[in-house]
Amino acid sequence: MKKALFAAVVLAAMPFAALADDDDDAGPEAGMGLAGVLSKSNREALPALTLSTGQPIAKGPLTLKSGKYYTLKIEADGSQELALEGAGFFRAIWVNEIVIEGIEIRPLGVDSIEFDEAGEAEISFVAIKPGSYHLKIPGSTGDTQQVAITIE
Repeated sequence: MKKALFAAVVLAAMPFAALADDDDDAGPEAGMGLAGVLSKSNREALPALTLSTGQPIAKGPLTLKSGKYYTLKIEADGSQELALEGAGFFRAIWVNEIVIEGIEIRPLGVDSIEFDEAGEAEISFVAIKPGSYHLKIPGSTGDTQQVAITIE
């Protein structure tokens, strides 16, 4: 009975022993820190998206890497009530939080973000599912009224 209990304890401790070995050589060259994908070394700020009547949303397409943590700022100038929709994109990422005027929101899902007046929102997320996606102004057809996003 004691041998079975000892064996169970040793087997249960094995994953933790492997983690302890990884900590000994942890450094910048070893990859991410203890926070994993949320580590500072895995974060990147994307160029801001702009919502303004008749103006392009972005300067060009965005290319993201699966497993990387990103922050995306969306700025609206208030020239018109405008939204960004992209259900496919929002389902391909894990949203950590959306910050609007200092208020942090941690949603289970997002379909679109709408600005009734001038303002700013910042989304922090981890790219998950590789593919090609779009964020666009609903009802628009112009290429400048959307941003192409590729997750590799």
